[in-house]
Amino acid sequence: MRLGTLRLAAPGEAPMATVAVRVDDDAAVELPGVADVGALLAGADWRERAAAADGRRHALADLEPRAWAPPVLRPSKIVCVGLNYRNHILEMGRDLPSYPTLFAKYPEALVGPYDPIVLPAHAADAVDWEGEVAVVVGSTARRLDEAGARDAIAGYAVLNDVTMRDYQYRTAQWLQGKTFEATTPFGPWLTVAGAGPLTGDLRTVVDDEQVQHTAVDDMVFGPAALVAYVSQIVTLHPGDVIATGTPGGVGHARTPPRYLRPGQVLTTSVSGLGELRNDVVAEA
Repeated sequence: MRLGTLRLAAPGEAPMATVAVRVDDDAAVELPGVADVGALLAGADWRERAAAADGRRHALADLEPRAWAPPVLRPSKIVCVGLNYRNHILEMGRDLPSYPTLFAKYPEALVGPYDPIVLPAHAADAVDWEGEVAVVVGSTARRLDEAGARDAIAGYAVLNDVTMRDYQYRTAQWLQGKTFEATTPFGPWLTVAGAGPLTGDLRTVVDDEQVQHTAVDDMVFGPAALVAYVSQIVTLHPGDVIATGTPGGVGHARTPPRYLRPGQVLTTSVSGLGELRNDVVAEA
């Protein structure tokens, strides 16, 4: 089952109403009165409510790409993981970690799966791509073991942790380069977790060039291990997001380094989870 959030007015128009939807093969089916997937997950019966949804239907073929919002509009937490793919750790010249490297991102950073990525005029010279799998929490998680953490995962989505490298490396703390407003595409929907482990390939493409391609099982710390670890530190709530880290192939690690430029198209996909497609534009 796939769950998404639709905008019911064009971006920039007021009011910007949204609604949670179940995404079928040919249509998005509204859950009336539920503003986004985060609001849906707040109820313990979210699976049953989503399966029974029978609201207004929107043919997928008729939806404009920018009708899709981030699945969860304002998660209470976005916890990001650095250096979590073996190939990325090695390309950055580091040792495999004993514990996850964590940093935060704020909800203002999120944009929809087909929204433009606007390069801020004051921080546009070293903007990098980082394709990732996003884990979305489906029930309250506090001090869980991995088995309990696995049960607390609602599902997965695609995310790109677009990073301002010049700001990131101004200090030893990465936060300032990681949470620029309106730079992190997320979606296109939540794919509800199945019984088995997460599998598939992650790909990032800039224009027509594939720059990242890795099996997601190259993670050092998998989704359940990350949820369990973070839950030892802070309570995770339904709709919270863990961005699980990026594989090798980032622009900053290349010789010479390469960064995003206006006019390019950034495409991020994970097999079985969907695809983000974002135009890169200069700030007006």
